[in-house]
Amino acid sequence: MKQEKAICCLTQMWRIRLFEKKLQNLYQEGKIHGTIHSCVGQEAVAVGVANALHARDLMTSTHRNHGHFIAKGMSIYGMLAEILGRKTGLNHGKGGSMHLFDMKIGALGSNGIVGGGFPIATGAALASVMQKTKKVVVCFAGDGAVNQGSFHEAANIASIWHLPVIFVVENNRYAMSSDIEKMVNIDQLSKRAESYGIKGITIDGNDLELVEETLKDAVNWAREGFGPMLIEAMTYRQAGHSKSDEELYRHKEECERWKRENDPLIRFEQKMIDEGCLSTEEIKCIQEEQVLELETVFAYVQKDDAPSLDKLCANVYAGRVGELFD
Repeated sequence: MKQEKAICCLTQMWRIRLFEKKLQNLYQEGKIHGTIHSCVGQEAVAVGVANALHARDLMTSTHRNHGHFIAKGMSIYGMLAEILGRKTGLNHGKGGSMHLFDMKIGALGSNGIVGGGFPIATGAALASVMQKTKKVVVCFAGDGAVNQGSFHEAANIASIWHLPVIFVVENNRYAMSSDIEKMVNIDQLSKRAESYGIKGITIDGNDLELVEETLKDAVNWAREGFGPMLIEAMTYRQAGHSKSDEELYRHKEECERWKRENDPLIRFEQKMIDEGCLSTEEIKCIQEEQVLELETVFAYVQKDDAPSLDKLCANVYAGRVGELFD
């Protein structure tokens, strides 16, 4: 990998990691209302996928969404302002963490409903075909979502209509508190693609270069009209399911082992050092620059106002609020 690209990839992964750590700290300080879902440990999937897309391509995400959208190019300022309930947020502070949206970068929105992104992404892929835009749609989902009816319906319709949608399933081992081995009777979730006539592949989701290479092939396949694909990216979330998760369902030793042996940032940094692409000092500078950037953004965001009371229902209801409840 060329040095310029290595710097870009590592910058993005550290931007995601630090953003998530910042949110955890802000929640503990009582500055975030509602819930948040951390993607610490899954950064390579987000960056690898985004690297394979064109700027005009589209993306849907899940409740564990921040990394996907940062990698796609969403404003850190707009995201943080939204999560902190400021009127300068992407949805004017009314959507919060699970309802981020920005069509300027092709982010069709995240979804608090498990499996809710499948029909949205499939519909967007149909629109791409009908409008002949050649846009590809990536639909992120967790391992638990492939047990939802929405997955099977979307996979079937995408298959028979050869729609340009790629289902990226981040298998982080746990659907909330349920081990994936207790939830399905197959060793690879990608095998579910076979019954719908879709290509399915399982890869190491903590290998950024492998993720990007695999997604480039999938994007080209979809863009040329050959239909959807399902990519199962094996990874591991290092934090709990959400901010209130006590993680009683897994052993601390398991999590520590993944952090020690399979952290995507550590793996990528070591590979770049071994290849002579980046030095330890350059890596340290990248980390420090991202810390400074995030703290600078936060310093400005916390000075922003919350939405005014008379604007709280704007862009929420189709008509006048009073008419809806008469």
